[in-house]
Amino acid sequence: MLQEEKTERLSQPTIVKYVETSRGGIQLLNLSRCAIGYVVRGEKHIYYGDTHHTISRGEMFYLGVGTHYVEDVPEEGRPFEQIVVYYSPKLLQRILLHLNMNYRINITNSHSCSACRTINHISLVANNVMRGFFQHVSTYLQEESFMHDETAENIKMTELVYLIVSQADGCLKSKVLRNVDSAHDNFEQIIYTNIFNDVSIEELASKSNRSLTSFKKEFKRHFMMPPHRWFIRQRLMQSRLLLISTSKSISEIGVECTFPNTSHFIKLFKKEYGTTPAIYRAGHCKMTPDETSITPEPSEIASA
Repeated sequence: MLQEEKTERLSQPTIVKYVETSRGGIQLLNLSRCAIGYVVRGEKHIYYGDTHHTISRGEMFYLGVGTHYVEDVPEEGRPFEQIVVYYSPKLLQRILLHLNMNYRINITNSHSCSACRTINHISLVANNVMRGFFQHVSTYLQEESFMHDETAENIKMTELVYLIVSQADGCLKSKVLRNVDSAHDNFEQIIYTNIFNDVSIEELASKSNRSLTSFKKEFKRHFMMPPHRWFIRQRLMQSRLLLISTSKSISEIGVECTFPNTSHFIKLFKKEYGTTPAIYRAGHCKMTPDETSITPEPSEIASA
């Protein structure tokens, strides 16, 4: 019974407003549902290794299921604010079916680009309609009666999906519609969820209901390189971030990034970046405090 209740809860949207008064450093988020958000004030940084994408005030963003390293940066003297809508593929499929059956909305998408295929987030400047939507949601969230009101949340989620699918084809629309390949984890979600898990290519193929040959072909089509090479690159990128933003040892970082053999981790790192993890860290430690951040203990959102 408890499992049924949990499944039903995760099928509902969750709309949250976050306010951060101080810069808390880089945080680890593990999302089990997709997220669409809007930065009301400040900046949001999405990290891939030691590089980051900036999402500024007035911009929307999409975060896929899986692991993300993010940092929320307040404005000078004012808090960081964002509104985030979390949803499951099952809920999205239900909403799209409702829009099609009741309003005859023909939903199509022909957009495809390297950004959609190779990174697990998307950002864009919100147009006037989208800004109005999130401003209205912000007003709702100020009323306690709206909080955790499933009917109100479903109505607003349906409106948001309609606004996204009715606009011209683009990265956000493409990312969202890919979530309805099935009501279960789709191909990309399975990949991103398992970046830091010790699973074989054969196991991933099985999880995605594909033969090994079919899995490898589809993987290369999505990510432009073979699975083994892509996973190593993603893990090494995260190790670079941890080297400059934490005081963890080389071996601890290796284990966290799924390289339990330290000497093998160092060898792979040197092959990819031309230097060892220790030398790379020493070079970045000379940066000024404003150029890097110290990561607090990771925070996890398992069911957000």
